[in-house]
Amino acid sequence: MFTRALVPLGLPVLWRPAQATATYAFRYEGDHREMDVLAIGDAWTPEDVRSLGGARWVHAGALAQSDFPAETMAKLANGRRVSLDGQGLVRPPRTGPLELNDGYDPEVLRHVTVLKLSEEEAQALVGEPDEEALRSLGVPEVLVTFGSRGSLVLADGKLERVPASVIDGAADPTGAGDAFAAAYIVSRSSGHAPAAAARRASELVAGLLSRRLR
Repeated sequence: MFTRALVPLGLPVLWRPAQATATYAFRYEGDHREMDVLAIGDAWTPEDVRSLGGARWVHAGALAQSDFPAETMAKLANGRRVSLDGQGLVRPPRTGPLELNDGYDPEVLRHVTVLKLSEEEAQALVGEPDEEALRSLGVPEVLVTFGSRGSLVLADGKLERVPASVIDGAADPTGAGDAFAAAYIVSRSSGHAPAAAARRASELVAGLLSRRLR
């Protein structure tokens, strides 16, 4: 399905087979999401990511702590800047109601340039996501998203708050965090500073959500 949708856009697609893929059931109450884990996907191996060519930036869209082991992250980071979805640090690889914890392998973060966290993920990792707590993760750039309340960006020695772009009406926020991460990386790779990249990402997400209301 993804291949048929992306190839006509001119995007290069490399499809890797797996024995299992991650599956979830979820529901929203405003910005708050409750989830059940129905299945855990296979872990990515160093061999799986070997054919990335000359990519300078890579986003690892982890869904569980088992998705990207440290040795795979090391392979991704060889000559590249790596962004990691914080789900891969706080979601244990088990089925049932999703309960976040901080049982990740700290070695994973040694290879990460940008860490994107939701508010709940940040709280599971460090408690209150203030500057000192976020610095303790040891990642050069940390993003914390708060839904309609904007985001925090820790980079270049300072913490900045970036307001969310306003939309009219209540939109389905599914995929908003993924869109924010992708837009941030595209902006950073194009030369924008961290806070400016977060603002551009917020504008893009607002545009996507607004179109869902039409």
